[in-house]
Amino acid sequence: MVSQQADLLLVNGVIDTLDARMPRTHALAVSGGKVLAAGEEALDSRGPSTAVLDLAGGYVMPGLLDVHNHHLLAGQMDLFELDVPPTLDLDSLLAAVAEYAAGLGPDEWLLGGSWGAGLMQAISTPEALARFDAATGGRPALLKDDSKHNRWANSPALKLAGIDAHTPDPDGGQILRSADGRATGVLVEAAGVLAEKTLARLQPVSTGDLARAAARGIEILHSYGITGFQDAATSLQLMQALKELDDAGTLQAWVVTSMQANDFIFGTEPLGEGIIAHRGDLRSLHHRPDFIKIFLDGVPPAGTAAFIEPYLPSAGFPACHCGETTLDADALEIWLLGTAARGISAKIHCTGDASVRLVLDTVAKVRAAGWDKPKYHIAHGQFVHPEDIARFAELNVTADISPSLWFPGVISEAIATVLPAERASRMQPNRSLLDAGARIAGGSDWPVSVSPNVWEGVYGLVTRQNPLGGFPGALWPEQAITLEEAIRVYTTACAEAMGIEDVAGSLAPGKSADFVLLSADPYTIPIDEVRNITAQQTWFAGSLVFDTAAQTARQPAGEPAA
Repeated sequence: MVSQQADLLLVNGVIDTLDARMPRTHALAVSGGKVLAAGEEALDSRGPSTAVLDLAGGYVMPGLLDVHNHHLLAGQMDLFELDVPPTLDLDSLLAAVAEYAAGLGPDEWLLGGSWGAGLMQAISTPEALARFDAATGGRPALLKDDSKHNRWANSPALKLAGIDAHTPDPDGGQILRSADGRATGVLVEAAGVLAEKTLARLQPVSTGDLARAAARGIEILHSYGITGFQDAATSLQLMQALKELDDAGTLQAWVVTSMQANDFIFGTEPLGEGIIAHRGDLRSLHHRPDFIKIFLDGVPPAGTAAFIEPYLPSAGFPACHCGETTLDADALEIWLLGTAARGISAKIHCTGDASVRLVLDTVAKVRAAGWDKPKYHIAHGQFVHPEDIARFAELNVTADISPSLWFPGVISEAIATVLPAERASRMQPNRSLLDAGARIAGGSDWPVSVSPNVWEGVYGLVTRQNPLGGFPGALWPEQAITLEEAIRVYTTACAEAMGIEDVAGSLAPGKSADFVLLSADPYTIPIDEVRNITAQQTWFAGSLVFDTAAQTARQPAGEPAA
């Protein structure tokens, strides 16, 4: 029996709490932005000033979580950049560039993406560069690929960045060149930083614009029912913007940040200790800067993912090319032991099985040294050697997975061109990981993925098929997981992985009242229809932040949860 009066009461629907004490109920009470009670106790908390939300038979569940996205990049693309799907062919891409360029000033940079990784060879020619120059109308341009690891710069951007036939390849990157040695504009991995730093110097972005872009990214996440997430590669400037939003009372999501320890993609500064030094000052009610981010390798289509066995000899790489890690074993051990001693966790980008193994070997040393509290995420980890699967659970390492990066699509097709078929088809052993007791947490890697739609990810986890069509077949269907397991991947497992299980992941009394009203109960419809589920309303800390009927974010109605 609760004596406290509810601010808000949900009734007349199906509410999945994901709380073991009352997994499913018909009523939920909210007070002070937190869950007060469920079931009959919730009904008993109704008072004269209690607002009642009649669900009209609808389905409610905890707010969805995303363990891996880049919400700032997505917000910037939505507000300030060209945003096209990576499925476009070269002609369509250049047509979109020309149309967008027509609305820009003569000296304004044209930014955005995404070009598909499968276009890399087609755009790496002097002829393609000339067409790119013509489409951009003489203004500098820099486009990201679908992985966000590689760039395509036009001639004015190359000139501003000082990249020409005599520019050496930077460590960890490559400037693709024509047969006569001229730069074609394709900048692989760290080579793109040369252009990104030039852009940052010539066209700096204010903290206010960063805050605006971050807020826009969160608005979009709300429209998908997402109320908490981990930004997977965070700069000091973004952390300052998040603190600014939270101080103003407008950060309406649980945000865990991953401070960049190294970087060969974005070109941001400072890195590592230069960011970590500010984490205490930038921590706030809804912002938890609790992780570092380490890029340990690149991506398979560029030959920069680190594998135990070689890439295809016909893929255009040197003989017996396996890729390599960005840090050696000693350097990774120094990072993980040094941060573990300060209670800092780590998200580590790995797309090849050799980098996955190096992380597991290093975490084993951290655990042996007595550091059992830091959390470790192997981000992406599409390829895991069978001998390493059991080690995830043994070492309490989370598999941070993004289904859009491996179910049939442009990325999996690009990977299939550089790896033997038997290996390329063995991506993301989710069933094996769960059976071994590992934690799998779901992420979108948005805007690498076209959207952060959780239900498309759930569909992919259950069917191993592309939810949008256009790419037939199923990828390694034996690794499918159940619907209930897939929903946990985006709720309770995410909360545990991110370290926010004290406030999110389930609708247990005392936790933040973050919930989503869905268009359908996923357990009562065919799996083929699950991919079409949408958020009708999204609530954060007891306040309505998205309503599909209004198509707008609402101002908070009460105090945020503590």
